[in-house]
Amino acid sequence: MSLNIRRARPGEAGLVLDFVRELAEYEKLSHEVEATEADIEHALFGHDPRLFCAIAEWNGEPVGFAVWFLNFSTFSGRHGIYLEDLYVRPSHRGKGLGKALLVYLAQECVDHGWSRLQWAVLDWNAPSIAFYKSLGAVMLDDWTLCRISGPALTRLAGSAS
Repeated sequence: MSLNIRRARPGEAGLVLDFVRELAEYEKLSHEVEATEADIEHALFGHDPRLFCAIAEWNGEPVGFAVWFLNFSTFSGRHGIYLEDLYVRPSHRGKGLGKALLVYLAQECVDHGWSRLQWAVLDWNAPSIAFYKSLGAVMLDDWTLCRISGPALTRLAGSAS
């Protein structure tokens, strides 16, 4: 059996969007997916892309992905990776693909001198939390993720005086 991790290529936005939809279904968030194939294509392969994607292949078949972007720590003074999505199709779990994707991202950090790799995990996702902890991830329970989107984002943007 053969595992390969590679960067997504132009023309694979549909594949990436398929993975996004599968992940959203698993997370019970399908109703929140608004992205189109064109959105993904532009984000990954447009002028000066700021979004990146790795594809996990098993025997040449795409079976998982990781999507990330750069963040910055003012404390370390260096960039890091924020992992937006990590997903492996259920039929291929338990083969080390999720770990291989995280190893790939950790190597990106090391190769570029970046200070950290971070992500969020749903608090009900016990299998993923156990997996991440087994790799040395620390759960930052004293931090709360914040988000403003939709009408609240529009209201806030319009509140400038």
